[in-house]
Amino acid sequence: MIFEVDDFDDHEQIVFFHDADSGLKSIIAIHNTALGPAAGGCRVYPYADEQDAVRDVLRLSKGMTLKNAMADLPLGGGKAVMLADPATDKTPALMQAMGHAIEKLGGQYITGEDVGTSANDMVEIRKNTSHVLGLPVNEGGSGDPSPSTARGVLEGIKAAAKHRLDQDTLKGLTVAIQGLGHVGSMLAKLLAEEGAKLIVTDIRKDAIERAVAELGAQAVSLDAIYDVEADI
Repeated sequence: MIFEVDDFDDHEQIVFFHDADSGLKSIIAIHNTALGPAAGGCRVYPYADEQDAVRDVLRLSKGMTLKNAMADLPLGGGKAVMLADPATDKTPALMQAMGHAIEKLGGQYITGEDVGTSANDMVEIRKNTSHVLGLPVNEGGSGDPSPSTARGVLEGIKAAAKHRLDQDTLKGLTVAIQGLGHVGSMLAKLLAEEGAKLIVTDIRKDAIERAVAELGAQAVSLDAIYDVEADI
């Protein structure tokens, strides 16, 4: 039962959606709406099974409750996951079906970009719902949020280095990065510009190869990243 899953934490609503025509299989979790409608990104990921997807959406939606509250936004926390491989399964029809699913919640959940989705995907979602953020700038939206997120992480790293290591610069520090998606790859570039040494891994070989070739990063396997010697 969903209520007995370890990561269930008084979530208000968990909805499973299926659309046979597009192949959509998705879960939307609304954790808390005390401050406003639940907001959080839409993740497209090839989960090993449904249990993994449930665990992810429960944890992510709770995280968004805390994140939005800390940012003093009039928004609650929610998240959507789609059980699909973004490299092979993602189609306009799939994203439009996701828009239908979001619309059925009547504004209780507002979506945006996350792992496996882009600003262009938000355009497809918007064809069936207005409850979407992160549209391209030429569509009247704020565009890809990844650069801003990466910049925020960089500033957090700088503050942590100053507090914990008494370092005013990141030059010469070793930073381990697990995941080189939109945010991770941009963060890696910013860190390299700051003079940091990078140790990286990702589920995509091409992302790793790009970081090695362009940024001089050291590549390690998925499991090895946990044990590397790094300052951050």
